[in-house]
Amino acid sequence: MCGIVGYIGHRDAYPIIIKGLQRLEYRGYDSAGIVLFDGENTSLSKTKGKVEDLKNKAETTISTNGKLGLGHTRWATHGVPNDVNSHPHYSNSGDLVIIHNGIIENYESIKKALIKRGYSFQSDTDTEVLVNLIEEVKTKEGVKLGKAVQIALNQVVGAYAIAVFDRNKPDEIVVAKLGSPLAIGIGENEYFIASDASPFIEFTNNAIYLEDEEMAIVRIGKEIKLRKIKDDAIAYPNILELQLNLEEIEKGGYEHFMLKEIYEQPRAILDTYRGRLNADKGLIKMAGIDQNLEKFLNANRIIIVACGTSWHAGLVAEYIFEDLARIPVEVEYASEFRYRNPVITENDVVIAISQSGETADTLAAIKLAKERGAFVFGVCNVVGSSIARETHAGAYTHAGPEIGVASTKAFTTQITVLTLIALKLANEKGTISQPKYHEFLTELESIPAKVEKTLQSNAIVKQISEKYKDSTNCLYLGRGYNFPVALEGALKLKEISYIHAEGYPAAEMKHGPIALIDEQMPVIVIATKKGHYEKVVSNIQEIKSRNGRIIAIVTEGDETVKELADHVIEVPETSEGLSPLLTTIPLQLLSYHIAVMRGCNVDQPRNLAKSVTVE
Repeated sequence: MCGIVGYIGHRDAYPIIIKGLQRLEYRGYDSAGIVLFDGENTSLSKTKGKVEDLKNKAETTISTNGKLGLGHTRWATHGVPNDVNSHPHYSNSGDLVIIHNGIIENYESIKKALIKRGYSFQSDTDTEVLVNLIEEVKTKEGVKLGKAVQIALNQVVGAYAIAVFDRNKPDEIVVAKLGSPLAIGIGENEYFIASDASPFIEFTNNAIYLEDEEMAIVRIGKEIKLRKIKDDAIAYPNILELQLNLEEIEKGGYEHFMLKEIYEQPRAILDTYRGRLNADKGLIKMAGIDQNLEKFLNANRIIIVACGTSWHAGLVAEYIFEDLARIPVEVEYASEFRYRNPVITENDVVIAISQSGETADTLAAIKLAKERGAFVFGVCNVVGSSIARETHAGAYTHAGPEIGVASTKAFTTQITVLTLIALKLANEKGTISQPKYHEFLTELESIPAKVEKTLQSNAIVKQISEKYKDSTNCLYLGRGYNFPVALEGALKLKEISYIHAEGYPAAEMKHGPIALIDEQMPVIVIATKKGHYEKVVSNIQEIKSRNGRIIAIVTEGDETVKELADHVIEVPETSEGLSPLLTTIPLQLLSYHIAVMRGCNVDQPRNLAKSVTVE
């Protein structure tokens, strides 16, 4: 959940760390801190609030000199967001300094033992406990910092990505990882440490992503030394050449990252199927599927595990897999799946979906599925992420960086990948006719242009938003493929505007939610021409008769719903199975504009973080 940045080299560390923290602020933004070391003295500044607050404080209260530094932006787990609980943390002697992402689950018992042995604590964090445990090991065992970190981490239970240095060794930083992401950027006689590559992309394209239970000793003038934490075995680094570019992680003239990412969807969808889809030749090429085709074709069922927006994408996939490929599908919340002793066999295929590729619950579900003998296929956006490495095979979405906490292009590109898989399997199994198969491929190729056209409704959506920005509740209804879109639309509104919203299958409205409908209740209904249209029209009439305010997403040229609804937003016509790629766009824009009009922080909504790397 937190963002880690570190630097050691020949440059001034301060500007690198501050800019890096700003790029990682999507990971957590309730407090931030920085420590700099000039070879003799450390300078520490930390504060409740955002990185900009830290910058203002640091530049007026501490020396910003130093070629070594660590920075942290926090999403609070242990201890409320305040100056004291912010990272970095010192050990009792003041010699060791640490930053930490994750949760140490047994910190209380360790803390009590350390207190009995004379240690004191300034904060409520598990992180301060960890740095003092490392110090005690280092002192008692008479070992170097790297060995002390290794011994200490073998005593803790939980998840972590840490960076720690000893001010008596000014040329070294020790880092380690379990469950939380950590990358090391390799430059010319300099090293960068970060939760992802965005803080150092302008300095180097070469990076190492630590594997779980690996630690590294990063030293100036020497090669990185990698070790396994459990058994001290030597690990060999896999240096990746990054494809990320700086322009992708800047706002590019948009007011917010979320708006930029909404408008990037035509390109993101195209990039996702580019090189995989050739409608003219009727071809779908996906290496992860092609190399494991029999696993999919012989599967008794597909189990999809995901959280949040990715779970909604999985629900859309359930419809399309069962409709086209005729394979039974179950969609599970990863957070529930891992704890309910699920029935999994070696004849099951598990598809794990995650934008970041670091979602803790989804990673745990993957490990459980592998233990039970299932074949596990990952769908994620971040190259080199934990899910990409933990799964047997997978497919990247190629959406590009998604910085806004509320996912937008992640949803549409995940649906695109899953649709390609379903179509390929349907064609291989013969459960789809060739005319319908070719029609689907052609229609999928046209989706980016249709999303572009849908985005032209922005002005209309903005006008509608003005009317409903002060609502306290909102209901979203959809049927079939668009029921998950209703769930996703409600989630977006909740996440960034803090308006209570719920999504329902339209037919379920009569089984409870209809009691909420009155003249104050806006109801967003997805009523495209394909799929259960007449039934949805009936639901709209039921809302109208109870004075509900209706915002309808309709197919271009629709006249029936236009007569009933208070507002309509048109989307181009497409096949029912691809309609979520269009109908979700106005709902994203609606949430965005309402949130902006309410004065909410769109990119950094309260209490949320982009990458959920803790339970």
